[in-house]
Amino acid sequence: MKRFERYVLAEILPPLVGALGVVIVLLLLALLEGAIAPLLAKGANPLLVARLVALNVPEALAQGLPIALMFAALLGLSRLAADSEIKAALASGVPTSRLFRPVLLLAALVTLGTFAINELLVTRAKVQVQSVQREIVLDNPRVIGLGTRDGQGNLVLRDALNRAISVGEALPGGELRDLRIVTMQAGLPPREVITARRGRLKPGSNVLELEDGQRITFQDARPVTVLTFARGSLPVQDVQASFEGGDATLKPIYLPLRELLARMQTYRQQKVQAPADFTALHRKFAEPLAALALAFFVVSLAVFAFRSGQNLGLVWALLLSFAYYATWSVFRVMGENGAVPPVLAAYAPDLIAVLAGLLLLWRASRR
Repeated sequence: MKRFERYVLAEILPPLVGALGVVIVLLLLALLEGAIAPLLAKGANPLLVARLVALNVPEALAQGLPIALMFAALLGLSRLAADSEIKAALASGVPTSRLFRPVLLLAALVTLGTFAINELLVTRAKVQVQSVQREIVLDNPRVIGLGTRDGQGNLVLRDALNRAISVGEALPGGELRDLRIVTMQAGLPPREVITARRGRLKPGSNVLELEDGQRITFQDARPVTVLTFARGSLPVQDVQASFEGGDATLKPIYLPLRELLARMQTYRQQKVQAPADFTALHRKFAEPLAALALAFFVVSLAVFAFRSGQNLGLVWALLLSFAYYATWSVFRVMGENGAVPPVLAAYAPDLIAVLAGLLLLWRASRR
C-alpha cells in the first residue's frame, strides 16, 4: 500500500471508531425507549434487563458497521478535499484509483467482519435473548403485558412442548386472566385445549397455576373428553416470550446460515411460498455487502464534489445515512410481504448505492 493510500486510511479510521460508537448508542437508545424503560417500569429485575441490553450489542455492532464506514469515509474525504489535499495528490500524478483502493479495502474488511459478527455472535446472542426474556417473565409475570395497552390484548407465549399459551390480560401483581393453552400438532388440528379464567406464573419457577378452567382433548378434530377443574398446575418448559405481544419464535434473519439454507431447501422441494424467509436468506449477504456499496458511493461522491467545487460534511453524512436506512426498511418490508422478489428486496439498497456512484463518476468525468 502506497503512502497516499495509508494517509487516506489514517484519515478515515478515527472517525470510523467514533461513528460506530455513536451508531451503537443510538440503536441501544431506541431499544431503551421501546422495551428496556417499560420493562424497568413494570418491575423487571435490573440485572436481567442489563443482560438483555448486553446481548443486543452484537446486533447493533453488525448493523452499525456499514453505516459508520460511510459516515467516516465521507467526513475523512471531505476534510482532504477542503484542505485541497486531494487536488494536490491528483496534480502530482496520483491516479483517482488510489483514492478508491484504501476505502474499498477497508470496506471489504468491514464486510467480512459484519458477516462474521452476524453468524458467530448475533445468532447465538438472539437465542440467549429468548432465555433472558423467559427469566424476566418467570421472575415477574407482570412484564408480559408490556406489548399491550394497559396490559390488555392477546399475548401468546410458547414452550418447548409446542404449546401456545394465550394470555388475555396481565394484571399488577402477576395475575393472568383468560388463559388458553393449545397443544399444537404439525399440520393437524390441536390435540388438546386448556382454558382458565385466572392464572399465575409461580415466581422463580416454571409452573403455571390455573383456576376455574376446562380441559378438552380432541381426536380427528372432534372433542373426546371435556373436564372442568377448580385449580390445577401446568409445568411449562423453555417458555419463549415476546415483549412486543407477537410470535416469540426466532426470526429467520437470526437463524444460522446452515439452518436457514436447509429450511429454504425444504421450502423449494415442497413449493412453499415463504417470502420472509427467502428475504432473510438474501439479507444475510446483502447487508454486509452494503459496506462495499456505500464505500464506493462515498468515494464517487467525493470525486464529484471535488471536481464540481462542492463541499461535503456532516449534513451530507446524516442525509445519506437516513436515505440508506429508509430504503433498506422499505424494501425489507416489501420483500417480507411478497410485494417484490426476495433478491430485489435484499440487494436493492446496495444496487441503488452502486448505480448512484457510477452516475456521479460519469458526471465527474464530463467536467
